[in-house]
Amino acid sequence: MAWEKDVLLVHNEAGARGFLRDLEGGEPVFVCVIGNTETAKIPGISAAGRNPELTDYTPAADVELLLYGECRCIDGVPVTPEGIPTPALITRAALTLADIPVFVVNGGVRVKPLAPFIDVAGNPGADIRTGRAVEGVARVIERAEIAGASFAKAVDYLVVGESIPGGTTTALGVLLAMGVNARGLVSSSMPVNPHELKVRVVEEGLRAAGVKPGDLSGDPVAAVSAVGDPMIAAFAGFVMGAASSKPVVMAGGTQMTAVLSVIKGLKPEVLDNVAIGTTRWIAQDRSSDVRRLVSQIWDVPVVAANLDFSGSQIEGLRAYESGVVKEGVGAGGVTVAATLKTDGKVACDDVRRKVEEEYGRLITMRLQQHSTRIHAT
Repeated sequence: MAWEKDVLLVHNEAGARGFLRDLEGGEPVFVCVIGNTETAKIPGISAAGRNPELTDYTPAADVELLLYGECRCIDGVPVTPEGIPTPALITRAALTLADIPVFVVNGGVRVKPLAPFIDVAGNPGADIRTGRAVEGVARVIERAEIAGASFAKAVDYLVVGESIPGGTTTALGVLLAMGVNARGLVSSSMPVNPHELKVRVVEEGLRAAGVKPGDLSGDPVAAVSAVGDPMIAAFAGFVMGAASSKPVVMAGGTQMTAVLSVIKGLKPEVLDNVAIGTTRWIAQDRSSDVRRLVSQIWDVPVVAANLDFSGSQIEGLRAYESGVVKEGVGAGGVTVAATLKTDGKVACDDVRRKVEEEYGRLITMRLQQHSTRIHAT
């Protein structure tokens, strides 16, 4: 098969191979679910943004980059504190090369993108240490499920990704609340995974909510409401609607296991139509374990785009190989879909070259804008 060197079979290999075969040559659509949580502003939790306050802008800027090829709510590109660019660059490269359409679902953001989006009546999430993280979870899931079912009527399959800073901590919250042994297993956008901080934050939230780990194993809505985030609610609902009739690639890292746990609790029959698509950086991450998480919830296939930036001429991209960022904005799942749609004609090396091209274009654009402002003054 033309995609074999570009797609790694990470978990449930037999199921993964069959799932991918069914998608070969199909026409996908990419849906990015965005949200904010105040949890991202806890120092040391997230690397999405040069400082915690800027995380409010990250989801909007990510999807603007996908749709316009530039960010409009901020100058430049969303970066880590060290200047490593957003994985939305990877997603945009793969979408462009394979001509895959993209849509945005607003699960609940503070800064709305200057771009079209579907609104499911969600609100930004609070700090999970309050034990009251998300309002209106049931309503959001219901509306997102309707949207997912409608999208599924128009395409062969869907790839659903996310952008929400701080999302691995809220994912840990939902997993622990629902009885999944996730301590030390969720990933991080930083090279040194702050597991102890994440567990401390989640445990404080659980105490504030008056629940112990596992108490909400049968109540996903309560788990997300207490210690989750708005993206999880919207993402789970959308997948529940879409996977009722079409295959769905849940594109992301260990956050996808929190979504998986919610779907298992609400509509488990759709999970036979679901796989997780991630990146090699998540699959090989020594500070997290997506396989162990998935195996505790539902044995869905896990596949990964075999992206490698070690030979890149751009320092910020080579940094991905040292464990920075790793995944986000559907980067892995969309790259897999691009390879499948084109029968291997769009390979991971092609995506890397396109990312470098896009990065260079954005840097040139920013320099030109800076020069124009200087001359204007």
